Amino acid sequence: MEVKCDSGQVATYINALRSEYESNLKKFVDLPSVSMEPERAEAMSATAAMAIDLLQSQGAKARLVKTAGQPIVIGEFHSGAAYPTVTVYNHIDVQPAEPSEWLTAPFDMQIDDGVYRGRGTTDDKGPALAVLYAAAYVHKHGVPINIKFIWELEEEIGSPSFEQFLRDNISHLKTDSVVVSDTIWVSRERPAIPYGLRGLQCCLLKLKTGVKDVHSGTTGGLARNPIAELAFLISKCFDAKTGEVKIPGFLDDVRPIDSAELENFVASGFNVANFKKAHELHSTRTEDASEASARIWATPTFEVHGITGGYSGPGVKTIVPHQAEAKISMRLVPNQDPAKVLALLKKFVAEHDKDVEVVAEGSLKPFLGEFTGPFAEAAKEAMKTGFGKEAAFTREGGSIGAVVSMQEILKVPLVFLGLSLPEHGYHAINENFDWQQASGGMRMFVDYFERLAKIKS
Repeated sequence: MEVKCDSGQVATYINALRSEYESNLKKFVDLPSVSMEPERAEAMSATAAMAIDLLQSQGAKARLVKTAGQPIVIGEFHSGAAYPTVTVYNHIDVQPAEPSEWLTAPFDMQIDDGVYRGRGTTDDKGPALAVLYAAAYVHKHGVPINIKFIWELEEEIGSPSFEQFLRDNISHLKTDSVVVSDTIWVSRERPAIPYGLRGLQCCLLKLKTGVKDVHSGTTGGLARNPIAELAFLISKCFDAKTGEVKIPGFLDDVRPIDSAELENFVASGFNVANFKKAHELHSTRTEDASEASARIWATPTFEVHGITGGYSGPGVKTIVPHQAEAKISMRLVPNQDPAKVLALLKKFVAEHDKDVEVVAEGSLKPFLGEFTGPFAEAAKEAMKTGFGKEAAFTREGGSIGAVVSMQEILKVPLVFLGLSLPEHGYHAINENFDWQQASGGMRMFVDYFERLAKIKS
């Protein structure tokens, strides 16, 4: 059986539901579902409850699945056991937001001429709602496909409960493919379909050299300075000017970028000037588009996120600190293993400063999928239908822990069809989304689901 949705009717449907989409998105965004803040427990519960209501309001079956951490919401439009099944993954927890840094209140979504301002609008509540409305349309119009939903509430803290959730519910999660709508385009002019994600290893470097801060006039020159020692150690780990990681063995397992991939990166239209503008950067380590795209999509990193210790108030307080802590992460690329990288770091640190303690803070494996084959082709054609533009196949520099778990446990093709733009501000202040991307995304997903209905499992 083949059912083709009429493009004119799809457009009419999308235009008619704009006010409903915006109203529901505001209700969703106004719930501060910050998974890393324990005081948000009530908001987390309310977000899960609203997710179930949204799914059910569109005719899907939905329920809450308890985990060791936050619950997971699952839903389904079931058309028939003989039909293909696709699983849609989104997350509905969000990053923290400090209201004083924002132009508008982060948890009071403002609508400004088709632009939606608030935490979670683009990452990932706005895209999640767009996919839901597309799935509802497809189901109501008899397209022969089953569409399942997994909406997670712990993605922003590394998905600690997700793998066990998959293992415990594998019989209910059987599917032919997965689509993830939580990625970013190269620019508004050039859609992107990523097929790879970097992994992540976070850690703390801790050094304590005394019991209390002491006077630098009395002890300076003899007392050890833990902030300075950590800074020196970090300079041994990587070159801050070039980004080159100098830990022996760190690069041994890195999978080289083949020529076809690099050609795709360049063909994506990635532009350093646009990248700097979108992320409000004054300068970057290179101005070459080919090298720059490879750096953010397919090269491992060593980053320092903060150093604490000593005095940080106004002026200068002449003390020697007694302890310091550096917050570190290493982004990893295919074939690198977080456990091996952590072991290499610990060995390197022990050789250079035996008093520094390395504390692991969480890890994610890198992911690499396919940019050829029927699912990739379906994604590319659907993107063109939704936005009228050719999509580029890229990788993405961030990490999504749930993706690796789904790859290992569900063992089906995974496709990324994100709707976010660099200027939407993933994890940044003044995060936003817009109707242009939401409505185009609905058209895209209607077409994508139709194409999947024709692919044999």
